[in-house]
Amino acid sequence: MAKARNKRSGDRRAAAEPVVETVDGGLAELVPDRDRPRARTLLLDGAPQSHVDLDDPTYLAFEYQRRLGHVIDLVAPPGRPVHAVHLGGGALTLARYTAATRPRSTQQVVERDAALVRLVRRELPLDPGARIRVRSADAREGLAKVPDGWADLLIADVFGGARTPAHLTSTEFLGEVRRVVGPGGVYAANVADGPPLAHLRGQIATAAAVFPELALVADPAVLRGKRFGNAVLVASDRPLPVAELTRRAASDPHPGRVEHGRALADFTGGAAPVTDASATASPAPPPSVFQ
Repeated sequence: MAKARNKRSGDRRAAAEPVVETVDGGLAELVPDRDRPRARTLLLDGAPQSHVDLDDPTYLAFEYQRRLGHVIDLVAPPGRPVHAVHLGGGALTLARYTAATRPRSTQQVVERDAALVRLVRRELPLDPGARIRVRSADAREGLAKVPDGWADLLIADVFGGARTPAHLTSTEFLGEVRRVVGPGGVYAANVADGPPLAHLRGQIATAAAVFPELALVADPAVLRGKRFGNAVLVASDRPLPVAELTRRAASDPHPGRVEHGRALADFTGGAAPVTDASATASPAPPPSVFQ
């Protein structure tokens, strides 16, 4: 059973204190944002996972989530509702963003950590009008229950102990993704890696074995192998809006670079697609990443 270190109280000081509980995946903390009264950052075992502002769900504080937000913005004409699947829930930041920017969207979130889901629902309640269903299940098992071609958008942002589980990195997994993503739909994944970027290159090769159109968005220093960080891999069966994605990524507070086509193939460097038989979890980030 989860243990709370602090309880809610009526005084304003208590309301601004972190909420700390043990969940299935470790120690979860919801830390107040000094600059945003109703915003919280979710940490799991000290690693930042999500940021939510209940007053402004369109605010994306994390660099990689801003890039996934660009994908959400470009998956369909502005404001048009979509069918979206989120593998990995965290604090439901991107599901909230989709609901705010694309009202009447229907969304399914698959989050294995049931205790975390309860904590987030209690402390950061969803808008009652949002059509967001949260299922507590393993991401791949939950994906298997989504009908063929149902999703306009599928986002994978799954980490256990700061690493993406091995069974969510293979061509077999991507085959299930392709089954669920409808014609013209988009798949986007948060991929974390550092030098020598073998995991990232393998994930690009794996996606290329399943989807004909790819793009990658990341900090230039990450792409050069200078530091550990996040890259957003985008895939579809149709041409991607690379020019607009490039413009948006370049205008972010921490500008990102977009690779696609021949440049992305060259970056992959002949890496082989990953299969269930060869899959390993993504590399653990160095301790300095969270300092």
